[in-house]
Amino acid sequence: KHLVRLIVTSRAYRRSSVPLPGVEERDPLNRLLARQSRFRLDAEFIRDNALAVSGLLSPRIGGPSAKPYQPKGYYAPLNFPRREYVADTGEQLHRRGVYTHWQRTLLHPSLMAFDAPARDECTTHRSTSNTPLQALVLLNDPTYVEAARVFAERILRRGGWTFEARLDWAFARAVARPPTAEEVRLLRQLFEQQRTRYRADPAGARALVSTGEAPVAADLPEAELAAWTAVSRALLNL
Repeated sequence: KHLVRLIVTSRAYRRSSVPLPGVEERDPLNRLLARQSRFRLDAEFIRDNALAVSGLLSPRIGGPSAKPYQPKGYYAPLNFPRREYVADTGEQLHRRGVYTHWQRTLLHPSLMAFDAPARDECTTHRSTSNTPLQALVLLNDPTYVEAARVFAERILRRGGWTFEARLDWAFARAVARPPTAEEVRLLRQLFEQQRTRYRADPAGARALVSTGEAPVAADLPEAELAAWTAVSRALLNL
């Protein structure tokens, strides 16, 4: 415990991952520990984080594999025997990513997008990529859309009465810091654009805020909830 405390309270451990001017050129391998390493969640934890922020993540430990949402026909290439994938319901749908069911060489597409390896051979190191597909998964996968709209419900119920108060509340829970003035400006612009859009398209708002199996908030204005869902999707993309 003493060693762990010494490490995590040291100046080297608490440094920013943004290098100071000139440091990267003089010490490209960071041998002098002048900066922290960049950190990104592994594939399983990205989904867990979104579910946790929204309040959907199941805390249950152990049990059978979970089957989250998956594109229809994804298992079509598999034969002998042919597989039929049926997504779970209820709490089982929101289990931790480590419990996600997959075939040995055909892992869940969301995990594949974030560089999880297949299970047909041992893996000693995971590659880390940054692709447009990853942003599209976070924006369009039903798991993340559902998490965003449930998070939006929490923002409207618990975040206060003004846009600024609600955004502060959302930022604290999604990225553990307050928003900058530029972020407030951009997200206010996004919110107002989306609220105008969904006020003119009630059916579109209803379709968005009913994504997934989580109960729909019938007591919240659909256009307002849809607009905050758009903001939530932007935050979960971070």
